Amino acid sequence: MSFDLVLIGGTGDLAWRKLMPALFQAWRHGTLPAGGRILAVSREDMDSAAYRVWLQQRFQDLSGPTRPTAEALAAFTAQVHYLQVDLAQDAHYPALRRWLKEPAAQEGRADGPAEAVVFYLATSPHLFPQVCRQLGAMGLNGPEVRVVLEKPLGHDLESARAINRAVGAVFGESQALRIDHYLGKSAVQNLTALRFGNALFEPLWRRDSIASIEITLAESLGVGTRGDFYDRTGALRDMVQNHALQLLTMIAMEPPASAHANAIRNEKLKVLQALKPFDAASARRDVVRGQYRAGVCEGRAVPGYLEERNVPAGSRCETFVALRTEVCNWRWAGVPFYLRTGKRLAAGTACIVVNFRAVPHPIFAGPHPANRLVIKLQPADGLELHLLAAQGPTGTQALAPVSLDLDFDHAFAEDRVGAYERLLLEAIHGRLNLFVRNDEQEEAWRWVEPVLQAWREDDAAGLGPRPYAAGSWGPAAASALVARDGFTWAEEQ
Repeated sequence: MSFDLVLIGGTGDLAWRKLMPALFQAWRHGTLPAGGRILAVSREDMDSAAYRVWLQQRFQDLSGPTRPTAEALAAFTAQVHYLQVDLAQDAHYPALRRWLKEPAAQEGRADGPAEAVVFYLATSPHLFPQVCRQLGAMGLNGPEVRVVLEKPLGHDLESARAINRAVGAVFGESQALRIDHYLGKSAVQNLTALRFGNALFEPLWRRDSIASIEITLAESLGVGTRGDFYDRTGALRDMVQNHALQLLTMIAMEPPASAHANAIRNEKLKVLQALKPFDAASARRDVVRGQYRAGVCEGRAVPGYLEERNVPAGSRCETFVALRTEVCNWRWAGVPFYLRTGKRLAAGTACIVVNFRAVPHPIFAGPHPANRLVIKLQPADGLELHLLAAQGPTGTQALAPVSLDLDFDHAFAEDRVGAYERLLLEAIHGRLNLFVRNDEQEEAWRWVEPVLQAWREDDAAGLGPRPYAAGSWGPAAASALVARDGFTWAEEQ
């Protein structure tokens, strides 16, 4: 199929660190459709030849399989083009329309208009309304067009609704693809397969067999040079409202009637609507916010958040969140879900831990850990099933923990696909399963708003986030949060 993929914000970090490497990998794997063009749009003054040189220089900063040979990069960038457009200037948009629509101005295509046109808005969300309005004014919103919206989609519920109204005035809901790159991870895709493609786990996937569920999205990195952006966002908006809640819905949703996008999204929405709502009291009791101080992370001394570049003095921005919630329905009633994310933690890891209940009547001596299923998302993705096995001679047998470990990189080495690679291909083909619908997004914002309000009140009263040392697993209150229910985080077991 022929396609045009327009990266709006084509010289930004997201474009060259994530999107271009993902497109190169798709090209290398042979899954990027032939006859396509990739157009980078930015206000930087350069032409396509200069942009290809610029992109080649950026690729030299990458490592691993995304770093191509010079020959491979030259072959890939033959379909990469550049157009100088200042998105804040309405007068610049006709040039974009001419490049896409008019044969005389088209670069790299001689066979007419593209079958699919994807606009990837890799730019600040405050530009989304203006960009969408101008694309509509230029007639660039036909049925073949999709628009991909990168997070953060709003700062709160009202701003998210404003963006959705602006996008919805130009594009239909089936054309608006709200991206969450965690949904493109292989381990998350295998979570769906684990539950709904196998008969083994689904009968156990309920309150009768599961004691608790943990979702951890931990980073060992600090805010780096993004202090100004991060201070306006914080961990709750940056990670919980989107990534963590999307993972929770995948874990907790009912089996969909089909693999159709809306069947899956409907079930995810039901989970969000069933989340136990916060009020002022529960937001303070069941949510822990923290901010890292100086410490030692991965063997080196690192500064605290307040010493990072571009962070305002005395900032109360949270760099850590841990919370407890429940899904109030028949399947999950009474099962605590613990969500945790933070920067400058002891390890950079993302995983989901399903803690099963202990056997109802133990016949072996001694305390033993209950079974656990660990779904690893990064740095490597795979599955670990923690069981108990007998050891020692007959008559004196004791139980010892053992694990079954599936490493997806090893099992599917030749077919590994990165998250952004998968999501970009889905966008080109117009498949919606891995993108977030507007009602999901707004429901997630509605759920976190009481927490944000409680924090605003605490800030006004001089109560800020709890300090924790860089290189630790966050404030001690996060351990106390799960200990109230008789549990511990996975690394503490």
